[in-house]
Amino acid sequence: MKTNVYNMSGAQVGEVELSDVIFGIEPNVSVMHDVVKNHLANCRQGTQSALTRAEVSGGGKKPWRQKGTGRARQGSTRAPQWTHGGIVFAPKPRDYSYRLNKKVRRLAIKSALSSKAQTNDIVVIDEIKMDEIKTKVFKKFLDAVKVDRKALVITAEANELVVKSARNIEGVEITFANLINVYDVLNANKLVMDKAALAKIEEVFA
Repeated sequence: MKTNVYNMSGAQVGEVELSDVIFGIEPNVSVMHDVVKNHLANCRQGTQSALTRAEVSGGGKKPWRQKGTGRARQGSTRAPQWTHGGIVFAPKPRDYSYRLNKKVRRLAIKSALSSKAQTNDIVVIDEIKMDEIKTKVFKKFLDAVKVDRKALVITAEANELVVKSARNIEGVEITFANLINVYDVLNANKLVMDKAALAKIEEVFA
């Protein structure tokens, strides 16, 4: 599979061949779903907390006598059916994270990249670089390569000028070749990467 290579002005400067091992497999939807679910679970803080009837203050006194009033029997004003009462099965802080097999994660990232390649949503740039921190210049670059919304820009390594130029553009995320994940790839409409990042992805995931 081949794709065009553009410069930051939007002009085509050549072609590059995408590895069939990474960009040419049949996407496994089930595995991608499992990995995205795992990613979202691992992102959860798990800090939610509510009080059970044993933990809310008050309610020590029986509100009225057991029999003879014509009302339902009650033992505490902090039972769940009362205002200011405790919560039934109250959520407590816990860890939602869990691990998946490494082979499953590798298959998922290859499936995600292959699905983007099949829909021609991968844009390869000869080199992504900035001379200074300029959001306007970076936005002009994205417009030149016809990338408008929800783009994932992938560079080979951390570049402060690129990161700071892109961080204020709505819908644009920056990541590095060795840190890409299935959720970010599937969440983006377009993947924008330079040739160095493409080579590193093929090296890491081949």
